[in-house]
Amino acid sequence: MDIQTLRARIAVIESKRETLIQLLEQPNLGTLRIDVNQALEELEDLIAEFKRTFPEAV
Repeated sequence: MDIQTLRARIAVIESKRETLIQLLEQPNLGTLRIDVNQALEELEDLIAEFKRTFPEAV
C-alpha cells in the first residue's frame, strides 16, 4: 500500500471523528456513551500513531 492510499484512508477516518463528537452530545445515549467515547479515544490514538509513524505523510 502506498503513502497516498494511506493518507486517503486516514482522511476518511478523520472525517468520522466529528460524527462521534456529535453522538456524544446526544442526551439520550445512556450506556452507549461509554462505547462512543471509547471509539473516539481509539480513533484519536490511531490518527496520532499514523502521524508519528509517517510524519512526512501529514
